Amino acid sequence: MKLLYVGDPMCSWCYGFGKEMTALMAMHPGLELEIIVGGVRAGATDVLDQAGKDFRLGHWARVEAQSGLPFNRAALQARENFVYDTEPICRAVVAARKLAPQADSLAVFRALQHAFYVDGLDTTDGRVLATVVANQLRLDVDTVLRVWRDADTIAQTRADFARARALGVRSFPALLLETDKGIVEISGGYAHVAQLQRQLQQVMASS
Repeated sequence: MKLLYVGDPMCSWCYGFGKEMTALMAMHPGLELEIIVGGVRAGATDVLDQAGKDFRLGHWARVEAQSGLPFNRAALQARENFVYDTEPICRAVVAARKLAPQADSLAVFRALQHAFYVDGLDTTDGRVLATVVANQLRLDVDTVLRVWRDADTIAQTRADFARARALGVRSFPALLLETDKGIVEISGGYAHVAQLQRQLQQVMASS
């Protein structure tokens, strides 16, 4: 069996879900986890205006209330001419997967989320992303940046987006369990770890 986590590091509900996923994986240390990036706003070109910021801040308030995780609102408000394109950060997840396939992919995913939501960094910038991944994996920043820029990494990221659609995932986060009998949904959206654990145990017991 294998868990499939479909999400996007710049999806605020995925940020809140990261805490629950870490707790769930601690309960199942022998269960494999594969992260599939979904590209919630991949390829976006529109500059985030005040209405767009207010929309996101509303989501952030709800996620914070549910998860208890912190958000750097001031950094978002201060950011000018920001294009909320999530392809670069999704590609950073794929680059990390290529560079260190045995590494803790959830820890990398959450480090990238922390960089945006807490540190307030520009996570559409390749060098910023490469620095976060390099620090997490203890690699050279330029090495990560080269892999991030590679055409194959771009193609693999697009393949992840296509796979998410093929799995029927239309909103993030989504957690699925791949079994011998097929793929079963554990959660189609944010959920607390207790709910995830109950659903996972039910599905595993019947598989």
